Amino acid sequence: MDEKKLAIIATKGSLDWAYPPFILASTAAALGYETQIFFTFYGLQLLKKKLTLEVTPLGNPGMPMPMGMDKWFPVLGLALPGMQGMMTAMMKQKMKSKGVASVDELRDLCQEADVKLIACQMTVDLFDMDTSAFIDGVEYAGAAAFFEFAGESDICLYI
Repeated sequence: MDEKKLAIIATKGSLDWAYPPFILASTAAALGYETQIFFTFYGLQLLKKKLTLEVTPLGNPGMPMPMGMDKWFPVLGLALPGMQGMMTAMMKQKMKSKGVASVDELRDLCQEADVKLIACQMTVDLFDMDTSAFIDGVEYAGAAAFFEFAGESDICLYI
């Protein structure tokens, strides 16, 4: 029987959106799936050596808020200075208290499990990104190369 394949497209570069691609990819790899993550547009932030990711509560109405804030705190208040930093710190603490690995740790786990991390070459060129800021082991390819793998995959996820 052929090895199962998982293809993930990661397009978001915030802390809250960094977890799903790495958790799903590392889990799939542990289950024996050949796995690739294609990072494009803002998702390329997840490949940087130094991660400075923050939570984006504004524009994410489904995010559960601490202290029942979603019931009494106006959405516009999330745009106040310092709110993004506060929400980021709260999420990092929550993840740590629940024993969830950090994004750095999950990304390392993916690499150790031979998950192929692919940076979209067109986006890198479009935004004049410095590839020396990316972690080692990243491959660079266009969408067409990724589609070859995605077209044969058992599961394809867009995150």
